[in-house]
Amino acid sequence: MAAQKINEAHEHIAKAEKCLKTNMTKWKPDYDSAATEYAKAAVAFKNAKQFDQAKEAYLKEAEYHTENKALFHAAKAYEQAGMMLKDMKRMPEAIQLIEKASIMYVENGTAGTAGIALDRAGKLMEPMDLMKAVDLYQKAASVFENEDRLRQAAELLGKASRLLVRLHRLDEAAVSLQKEKNMYREFENYPTCFKKTIAQVLVHLHRADFVAADKCVRESYSIPGFSGSEDCGAMEMLLQGYDEQDEDLVHRVCHSALLKYMDNDYAKLAISLKVPGGGGGKKKSTAAPQGGAGGPSPAAAEDDDYEGGLC
Repeated sequence: MAAQKINEAHEHIAKAEKCLKTNMTKWKPDYDSAATEYAKAAVAFKNAKQFDQAKEAYLKEAEYHTENKALFHAAKAYEQAGMMLKDMKRMPEAIQLIEKASIMYVENGTAGTAGIALDRAGKLMEPMDLMKAVDLYQKAASVFENEDRLRQAAELLGKASRLLVRLHRLDEAAVSLQKEKNMYREFENYPTCFKKTIAQVLVHLHRADFVAADKCVRESYSIPGFSGSEDCGAMEMLLQGYDEQDEDLVHRVCHSALLKYMDNDYAKLAISLKVPGGGGGKKKSTAAPQGGAGGPSPAAAEDDDYEGGLC
C-alpha cells in the first residue's frame, strides 16, 4: 500500500514538472496546475508515512501558489508543511512555517485563519516551550484584536496569562491580566472581570505589591455588579488579612471554594500565598508580628515562591 502511494506521488510530481515546462506555444509555466499536482503528491506521501517528502511537496505547492499570487492557498500549504515537521518531531521548524503561514493569511485578508493557526501552534508548543507558547498566543490575540474580535483575543490572552503565572513571570502576568480584563469589560462580560480581579490580586500579592492589589479591587468597584458580590467580599477579606498579617483569615479565603476552583494556575497561587512577617503556617502566629504590612520581611520574600513549584 505504501509503495503504491509513493508511486502515485511521483506520478503527480512528474505531471507538475510537465506543467512548468515552456515551449514555443506555451510561454508561461502553469503554476496553478503544478501547485495542484504537488498538493496531490504531498497527500500521497503523507498517506505513505513519508513525512519528509510530503513536507517538500507542500513547500513546492506553496512556492507555485505564491508565484500564482494565490496567497491563501500558499499559506495553507506552508501550514501543512509545518504539520509534517510536527509529525517528524521537528517542532521549531514546524512553528517557523506556521508563523510564516499566519503572516500570509493576514496579507491575504484572512486574519481569522491566521489567528487560528497561531493558536494551534501555541497548543503544540506548550509541552515543549511555555514561553514560545506565550508568544504565539499573544500574536494570535493581537491578530484578533486588530480585527475587533475581542472575545477571541481575550480568550487567547487568558492562555498567555496562565502560562506566565506558571513560569513565575508575574510582572508580565499582571500586565497580561489587565489587558485581558479590559477586553472582557469592553464587551460587558462582567462576571469574568470579577474572576480576573481575583487573579490580579493573587498575582500582585505574590509580587509583594499590596498597593497594586488594593488598587485592582478599588478600580473594580466601577464594574457593574462587583461591589457586594462574593468575589468582592472575598478580595476585601483577603486584603484585610494580608495587611493585618492575619494568617488565619488569609488561609480561610485562599482555601475557600471560590479560589480553590479557579483555573489551576491561579488556585496554586492562592494556596501558596504567605502573609508578610508570618511564619508561613495556616494559623495566625501567636508571636508578635514581624515586618510591616507594606511589604514582606526578607525571610518572607525568600519563601514567597510556589509551594512544590508550578509545572
